[in-house]
Amino acid sequence: MTADLGTAGVIAHAIQLSIAPVFLLAGIAGLLNVMAGRLARVIDRARSFEVRWPALGEEARQRVTEELAKLEKRRHACSWAINFCTAGALMVCIVVVTLFVEEYFSRDMRALAGTLFVIAMLCLICGLSCFMREVYLATHSIALDPQQFDD
Repeated sequence: MTADLGTAGVIAHAIQLSIAPVFLLAGIAGLLNVMAGRLARVIDRARSFEVRWPALGEEARQRVTEELAKLEKRRHACSWAINFCTAGALMVCIVVVTLFVEEYFSRDMRALAGTLFVIAMLCLICGLSCFMREVYLATHSIALDPQQFDD
């Protein structure tokens, strides 16, 4: 295709159509940042036990082993949350490409774009569900006793 006013108009319209998915991508990127931070904290906590393990007594090792099992569940939930949200972001990117192809080549790809968007939302729902599970595990895996901090 030659660069003329018609082509510029088609590209401008495709860019307009892709604005909303791009904002969605920015939101997913923010979620991924939070999820990756939580995963890093889980891994750092597990590694801190690895370093201290040789100096621990039998009772302390038992408590650490129990906490490591909880950390493994959290790590697993974080990993799935990241995987699902990344897949959702990938689907949104493919939606944007589909919108450009539809506009640029005058093809009817609305059904494909719609299907990909629904898949992206399902991935995001699954990712947020896994993230919610990880937060639940984190908040229910610790028991705070305020009395232990009294003078």
